Amino acid sequence: MPILSGIHPVAEALKTGRPLDRLLVAQGAGGPRLQEIIDLARRASVQVRFEPRAALDRLAGSSAHQGVVALGAAKPYADLDQAARSELVVVLDGVEDPHNLGAIIRTAHAAGAGSIIVPERRAAGVTDVVAKAAAGALEHLPVARVTNVNRALEDLKKRGFWIYGLDQRGTETYDQVKFATPTALVFGREGSGLHELVRRHCDVLVRIPMTGAISSLNVSVAAGVVLFEWKRRLGKAS
Repeated sequence: MPILSGIHPVAEALKTGRPLDRLLVAQGAGGPRLQEIIDLARRASVQVRFEPRAALDRLAGSSAHQGVVALGAAKPYADLDQAARSELVVVLDGVEDPHNLGAIIRTAHAAGAGSIIVPERRAAGVTDVVAKAAAGALEHLPVARVTNVNRALEDLKKRGFWIYGLDQRGTETYDQVKFATPTALVFGREGSGLHELVRRHCDVLVRIPMTGAISSLNVSVAAGVVLFEWKRRLGKAS
């Protein structure tokens, strides 16, 4: 049975009506945020049980659950049709670290992206670690899992998307490139960046100018830089 832990992920799952079987709360844990979760669960007719903290540690696989663990249905992946219904789509070419995936999901949602596309193989999928790193954003941002990123990019092009890949060899800088909509921003895996064939499918390769001895940024940080530049110029103000 899928497990969701942490105050933000569980609260957002309850607020969005995600089906949950039961809610486990650590005995002795308290506070207004935890009480809000308990109230939401009871209003949704989700069973609430108070268990020893050690039991929650075992279920969550760590002690970082903030005193609450939910058990229930896994969040389903979206399909490409659902993913393409927005002005901004984020495509991840093999991001493997679940913390990076969660951070990108959180940032993409904050910047106004409508969906995330990830590959089925050799990449992080949606897990409890990802949900915690996304801090609730996963409940609001569809994630589509595709068998082939290159075919997904071809499909997006047929739908009118312009494909921008972040690459150190890019000829345009992120703050000068002219974004066209709808936009697909493509970010590569940790360390090696975009695959060669994925790079060739991009309409424009964009780089972030760097100073100092370090030649690149962590992928989640780089995604944040480019996503919020897109939001600054094209996104609607909140």
